Amino acid sequence: MKYILLLLSSCLALGCTSNTDNSSKKYLLQGVWTLRQMDHPAGSTKTFAETEETLLRLYDGDSVMYQYWLTRAETGLSIRPIGQQRVVLFDKGNGELLYMEDDSPCPLTVKDDSTIVIQQDGVLHYWHCADDIANEWSSEIREIMAADMQQGNRGDQRCYMLSPKERRQASYIQWLLASIAIIITLAVSNYVVSRRRRQQLQLQLRQIQEVQQERPQVVRQAIESVEAAYFVSDEYQALQRRISTGSMLKDNDWLTIESQIKKVYPGFSSQLRNLHAMSELEYQVCLLIKLRIAPSDIAVVLARDASTISTVRSRLYKKVFGQKGGAKEWDEFVLSIGT
Repeated sequence: MKYILLLLSSCLALGCTSNTDNSSKKYLLQGVWTLRQMDHPAGSTKTFAETEETLLRLYDGDSVMYQYWLTRAETGLSIRPIGQQRVVLFDKGNGELLYMEDDSPCPLTVKDDSTIVIQQDGVLHYWHCADDIANEWSSEIREIMAADMQQGNRGDQRCYMLSPKERRQASYIQWLLASIAIIITLAVSNYVVSRRRRQQLQLQLRQIQEVQQERPQVVRQAIESVEAAYFVSDEYQALQRRISTGSMLKDNDWLTIESQIKKVYPGFSSQLRNLHAMSELEYQVCLLIKLRIAPSDIAVVLARDASTISTVRSRLYKKVFGQKGGAKEWDEFVLSIGT
């Protein structure tokens, strides 16, 4: 009998238009179908309400079918895998279709846009297109069948619940895990960058200290002489008079200050900026500290409170040295570099 059926299917394949041309037409069976009604030859009819257990089929094209027991509930869908089967659909022309499942040819009729009828063993099976399930759960249904088959194809012994609430929870968990992974990655990255930055700062500070410690006495005396000459110069006195007026310093004033500092302390600005990416306010405070301007006067010419200037200095010390320090400690450090 099996060989006769195989021969019949071969003849139909040669004499009929087969549904195997994927490029030019839409698959008829593609999607999800649920069994709604069975008409028996004796005249009895069995219908399946949405709340009852019934059969569900998911077709991949017109060649592969996954079958399950389906029960709808308020919380979602309960499905039990039955198995996977190869199917064949032949178009004999004139609207006649022949459906083969397990080498058994069955007439197939398209009743309307949402219902097909397959006659198997004399029983008419009415399958209703379930687009709602297809759109919502197609990928999960395929995954369940694949997992079930990998675990021994135990069929309806295993039951799976497809719940929108559980999906939202799973999506939230995935989002949460992804967010945690991103946070951990950023934290590790920031730690690595911060550690590298601290190492660079420590190296720069050691180099500054070594230069100062190894500086010959003659050089030290020359630097002190240049400093002493500058602080009694007309340029410095003019700057002091400008600051004593209490008015804010303008762009030209800052250019003059930077020019004077470069003459007396050639390496100051570059060493300072290499230690920390300073804001304009932080940089200006350091310039005035280097010129021995009192913190109270710094606050006046920068139009800031004295407490703000103190906070800027102590904050700079912590950023550069990685530990708490006072404003005076930062001032002492600023006075020690650049020469």
